[in-house]
Amino acid sequence: MFNYKNIYIDDWYSIIGPKEKSDGNLKKYNLALSDYYFNEKTIEKAEVRMQKFVLNYFKSSKIDVVCASDLMDQLIVSNLMAEEEDIPFLGVYNACASFASGVISIANMIQSKGVKRGVYITSSHNLSAEKQFRFPIEYGAVKPKRSTFTATGAVGVSLNNTSGKIKIISATLGKVKDSYVKDAFNMGGVMAISAIATFKEHLKNRCKSEEDYDLILTGDLGACGSKIFKRVLKSEGYNLKKYMDAGENFYKKIDCSGASGPTVLPLFLFNNIVHNKKYKKILLLATGSLHSPLLVNQKMSIPSVTHALEIEVVR
Repeated sequence: MFNYKNIYIDDWYSIIGPKEKSDGNLKKYNLALSDYYFNEKTIEKAEVRMQKFVLNYFKSSKIDVVCASDLMDQLIVSNLMAEEEDIPFLGVYNACASFASGVISIANMIQSKGVKRGVYITSSHNLSAEKQFRFPIEYGAVKPKRSTFTATGAVGVSLNNTSGKIKIISATLGKVKDSYVKDAFNMGGVMAISAIATFKEHLKNRCKSEEDYDLILTGDLGACGSKIFKRVLKSEGYNLKKYMDAGENFYKKIDCSGASGPTVLPLFLFNNIVHNKKYKKILLLATGSLHSPLLVNQKMSIPSVTHALEIEVVR
């Protein structure tokens, strides 16, 4: 566990895709794409451009380090974003839990006085993620209700050690858990076990209870995964009246379990939650399904990891 002193998120920038604009529950954002190509020839180049667009927003002040993540093999989107930048770079991959691991990485760099200001960027693209992990969209595969829909978007945050709109209080790195689930469509079921474990571990390490937070927000368990999360913890005596899942509430209406991807938690957090005055002390649980087509094709169970990030909105 990490406890932080004077580590802040001072600014953020978000881009959303066309479906997220038309069907999303996102109240505030900086830019919405009119199509999936963002004036590029391929969907992969479109995602690279999204990340570059986000980074350019933060360039008005000196950046000591950039951390970034995406869902593509070898973090190719993040690497292509960074290759023309003269800024130290660290790629971070924890699937849909990457937002927390990236913020924790920069927070630790600042805490150790290695850097003064860092920027973290994450992105996902529905078409490229479907092509890599499942089937190309053109194939027309029918997805079951328990599946999730990968959100299209990009989010960047700037961290420093002086002041900001959000104060980072503490963090807990999660442990990789075997979900015993082999179904690549059931991401919520895969991630629920690690979300439960990290939630309990963070409360134990911080000597806190769920009542100490205005909101407990998981990343992308979706309707299926959040039901498991609530059912198990309620059976163990936890009160989850202040609980919400970003993925389950991301879209106004969708024919599946909800949204997924590393951008879901930060998009929902920065474009909805932080603007609501009733939420000040927030526990974020960034959930990640660490699956690959190789694991799925070899009929292996899919592991998952969840990282906790405790924040406080500064009014």
